[in-house]
Amino acid sequence: MANENDFNLLEQYSKAEKFVNENKKSLSIILGAAVGLILLYFGYQRFYLEPREKEAASQMFVAEKYFEQDSIDKAINGDGNFPGFLEISENFSGTKTGNLANYYLGISYLKKGQFQEAIDALKNFDGEDDLVSSIALGAIGDAYSELNDMDNALKYYEEAAQNNQNKLTTPLYLMRLGMVYENQNKFQDAVRIYNTIKKEFPESNEARDIEKYISRAEAKL
Repeated sequence: MANENDFNLLEQYSKAEKFVNENKKSLSIILGAAVGLILLYFGYQRFYLEPREKEAASQMFVAEKYFEQDSIDKAINGDGNFPGFLEISENFSGTKTGNLANYYLGISYLKKGQFQEAIDALKNFDGEDDLVSSIALGAIGDAYSELNDMDNALKYYEEAAQNNQNKLTTPLYLMRLGMVYENQNKFQDAVRIYNTIKKEFPESNEARDIEKYISRAEAKL
């Protein structure tokens, strides 16, 4: 014997069936559009992005070699036969290689002492690897420090230290953070940072002489 719930289910089914019948054309258009977007996405990935990725990687190989050899001008601008990081970052934006070119470009500008250009390039870098993204943030801090913009230097050193806590980059950028605090006469903050290095990263290079830094900052409190 049918109960009230059965009647409710039948009623809902009937309404749904009626809606489908009345809107077949619209639903077909929506479904077709969704399928079209999916096919467009995979087509974009397969036939446009992947070939561009391979081309970008093959071109940047030479720029990376110049970077490793400290031929910074050629790494940035190319050698006449192969493009440098600047051209690759502009021509292959949207690819992983083009994104990585922004990182190399920023570090290259930093080495040349072109600090604002370094900041601009590194801010265009979207780091997926935690270690590289920490170094990029720290490099922005370095560039701001060289420009004597200590507020932004503090901001980026702190971000670099917190981005991915590890035994390599975290104590490095904590140390730079502490030194900027000292430079700004914020000695209590400097002591706090140095003690963090001492307690949490005792085996790091930065911890070797940390007592000296702690004593120096404490003497100025």
